[in-house]
Amino acid sequence: MKDIKVLTTHEQLKAIGDPFRCELLLRLMEKPKTGQQLSEVFNLSRARIHYHLKELEKNDLVEIVHKEEKNGIVQKFYQAVAGGFVPDQSLIPYSDMTETVRQMMVSMLEQSKRRILAAPEESLKDLSGSKDPAEWKYRSSAYEIHAKEEDFAAWQQKFSDLMDELAEIQRPEPSPDAKLYYFHILGLQVEESLFEKEKGES
Repeated sequence: MKDIKVLTTHEQLKAIGDPFRCELLLRLMEKPKTGQQLSEVFNLSRARIHYHLKELEKNDLVEIVHKEEKNGIVQKFYQAVAGGFVPDQSLIPYSDMTETVRQMMVSMLEQSKRRILAAPEESLKDLSGSKDPAEWKYRSSAYEIHAKEEDFAAWQQKFSDLMDELAEIQRPEPSPDAKLYYFHILGLQVEESLFEKEKGES
């Protein structure tokens, strides 16, 4: 599985524009599953699951990673082709894609919620009491700032360079002592701070 796949066609964006299909893709980022396993997760018929899997596979978003024979039936295990998906900048102005991008963000939030709820207790314990971020076991932060668009764009470039550095520390074949870390990053322009809105209404 690649770390990130860049979506380069409108068809790919449309394929995950459906809320259920987007949710299906996110589940397959976590680990491979068969159509039968997915039908049990979502309580849907295998025929419906199969239809959506084929649409994702046709657009190079999922792939069959291995097969197993059980009771004479070949089971196909599907997995997302990447751990994350981002649209190519050339697709962003496409007028019909706004809701697709919004749905992708919402679905990723749901995936993050599942990750947090399933996280082992040790990953949420920070007994060091240190003010040094290098010693923290986790990070959970949310910010709202006022900034000029050009300043935010310049910061975005620095952040992108930092994420490239993060990707470089991941080895193709992790060592036995390597641990799996999950990151969720979301940043976008919003209309008004909820705090400011509530203050204005009071």
